[in-house]
Amino acid sequence: MPQDVVQNHTTKPPKSKRINIPRVQSNTESDIQPYQCPSVRSDMDGDSIIPPIFRARLNELFLQIEKEFENLYAENINLQEKIDNLNERLERESFVGDKQSYDFTDFDNTSSKSLSKQKSASGSSQKVKTAHKLKAQTSKIVSSFKGPTVSCSLVREFSGHKDGIWDVAVARPGQPLVGTASADHTACIWSVDSGRSLLQYQGHQGSVNSVRFHPNRDLVLTSSGDQTAHVWQAVVTWDQPKLHSSEEDLDSCEKDEYNDDVAASEGTPSLRTPVCELTGHTGVVMAADWLPGGEQVITASWDRTANLYDVETCELLHSLSGHDQELTHTSSHHSQRLVVTSSRDTTFRLWDFREPIHSVSVFQGHTETVTSAVFTREDKVVSGSDDRSVKVWDLRNMRSPLATIRSDSAVNRLAVSGTGVVAIPHDNRQVRLFDLSGQRIARLPRTSRQGHRRMVSSVAWAEENANLLCNFFSCGFDRLILGWSVQSCKDL
Repeated sequence: MPQDVVQNHTTKPPKSKRINIPRVQSNTESDIQPYQCPSVRSDMDGDSIIPPIFRARLNELFLQIEKEFENLYAENINLQEKIDNLNERLERESFVGDKQSYDFTDFDNTSSKSLSKQKSASGSSQKVKTAHKLKAQTSKIVSSFKGPTVSCSLVREFSGHKDGIWDVAVARPGQPLVGTASADHTACIWSVDSGRSLLQYQGHQGSVNSVRFHPNRDLVLTSSGDQTAHVWQAVVTWDQPKLHSSEEDLDSCEKDEYNDDVAASEGTPSLRTPVCELTGHTGVVMAADWLPGGEQVITASWDRTANLYDVETCELLHSLSGHDQELTHTSSHHSQRLVVTSSRDTTFRLWDFREPIHSVSVFQGHTETVTSAVFTREDKVVSGSDDRSVKVWDLRNMRSPLATIRSDSAVNRLAVSGTGVVAIPHDNRQVRLFDLSGQRIARLPRTSRQGHRRMVSSVAWAEENANLLCNFFSCGFDRLILGWSVQSCKDL
């Protein structure tokens, strides 16, 4: 992770040359105190040894500084007034949007033009006209909306992390568990039923950026800012973690270490010793995922490479290069040896390991950082970007997307359900649901009592046959994990 460099300057200028401009604590011009340099005051007292020509030049320079300061101050006041007016307008619009229960910012091109006109209006009469146009436009949207096809309700709130949460994942069916990765250097395993933290992994030395459960075993994969990925044991009971009881039991030495790490104490049990530590990257590891079968792992790093590892031996099998900038995410196909990697270079790449010599395809279509790309059950890829768009691609045709979803905010780590519902988390605290054709299905509630209070960084779906109280999860930098029940209106 980047480190701040702090320099301590111990040399101070002579007191006669130091300029102490009073701090302005009010927005009134009467609070500005004119400044006089020491040389001017000394000249008044008749004690100055500076030649008159230099004194005149100094006076001229300080007058120019004072004038420039006054101009900057007046400009700052004007800017502050504009910011206050804009914030007040946005608050009014947000209130109206929440009250009418529709997505206030998902307008078509016509309403976007209306918003642009509203922002550029200068007179009060123009503001009134724009408000009437906006009201008419939104009324058309509400009247043409046939009603939600999906019902979304908040079921449970999980809290306990001390910093923002980067990622959330759901365990395999039969295990009502959720995993989270946080900037507080820990990963946690939570009970979906009780909302309680069952195990905390503390083996990383940096921010934990991603978390994934093994498809068949009680193992968890995490990636971190400490340039490593860890595989660690995550067998838990509802009271405390226990040792693995299947054929893959640890040896006696590893059992002792595990027992020491998860020894009973006050609060959540903790674990510090990984089963396998994957090294080789020279930059932050942003994401990691299991390949089908769980025998291999793919990682994505800021060093512009993706690494393929063997989990049993912790051996680096391939280092995949080609991206021009830092990688942001990686995801594997649910049944085939296919991997996608996303990057800040505005592309994502499809890596095919089904043959002894792997191949790669480049998908271009975004204009800013691709924050994530994931596979669907229908052999499509859905990509999200900081350019405020989500695109659906066919693996057999990478020239153009099948559908494009436009939004008003940057897209973070999205997820696609087994039935093809795309969940999109945004920087503006919203979570929206779309189908693979680009049609909007619903928006998760966001009020003072429900929803996230800061950026939503990641979302995850539970399998349809998991039979959980919550079948959808979201996490963000408000340090919360929210469990939702998302149901089709047909099923209600």
